[in-house]
Amino acid sequence: MQMNANYTSLVAVGDSFTEGMSDLLPDGSYRGWADLLAGRMAAHTPGFRYANLAVRGKLIGQIVDEQVDVAAAMKPDVITLVGGLNDTLRPKCDMVRVRDLLTEAVEKLAPACEQLVLMRSPGRNGPVMERFRPRMEELFTCIDDLAARHGAVVVDLYGAGVLGDQRLWDVDRLHLTAEGHRRVAEAVWETLGYEPGDDWRTPLPPAVTPTWVRRRVSDARFAKQHLVPWIGRRLTGRSSGDGRPPKRADLAPYDD
Repeated sequence: MQMNANYTSLVAVGDSFTEGMSDLLPDGSYRGWADLLAGRMAAHTPGFRYANLAVRGKLIGQIVDEQVDVAAAMKPDVITLVGGLNDTLRPKCDMVRVRDLLTEAVEKLAPACEQLVLMRSPGRNGPVMERFRPRMEELFTCIDDLAARHGAVVVDLYGAGVLGDQRLWDVDRLHLTAEGHRRVAEAVWETLGYEPGDDWRTPLPPAVTPTWVRRRVSDARFAKQHLVPWIGRRLTGRSSGDGRPPKRADLAPYDD
């Protein structure tokens, strides 16, 4: 595959996945796949510009209302759009509305850039995944259809078995680790036509099965630190992203 030397700007649109949780940096901020991708593109193209409008917890309606028009107005070479998964994880989800909003987003973003990138998001193996799998696959079917109609490319993270490995997911069981984000960045890099760095689909070494006690301790920690607060936000109508500004609001030269 030949290097693509034409892309000079990138705008990332989405929720916590694109914001970079849980790829935590020493200063307490998050990096994530979009920052990693921008860094590689900037190293290849002097003067490369990057914006990341993603905010954790956002539903597809909020992404459309708060990010899509802003991203389209920037007219970058590349826009990445990942949204709708938070909706599918809600107890009640109107998939018709989710599809309609995603369609609206794609119809606005595709003409505003040289290349729109969509994703079939990864899913952590386990019982929660099985519960929501039908909704996720309905979302991904919509994404595939929209990509075919509007000339977007789709990064199939869902179809990559390694990204279901629990070791690539943080203790909150919702966000990828630093290694998971690195693999996603590589997947997008390759999809955009750049020379592959390594095979992001390579399986991890065989896992050591944790003891029953260790699994129960992990489950208890997860429930206390992540599940209970998440349920509390759902019951009160709050979001982890309430009041948070975009990660990188301006399309400006990338500075690592």
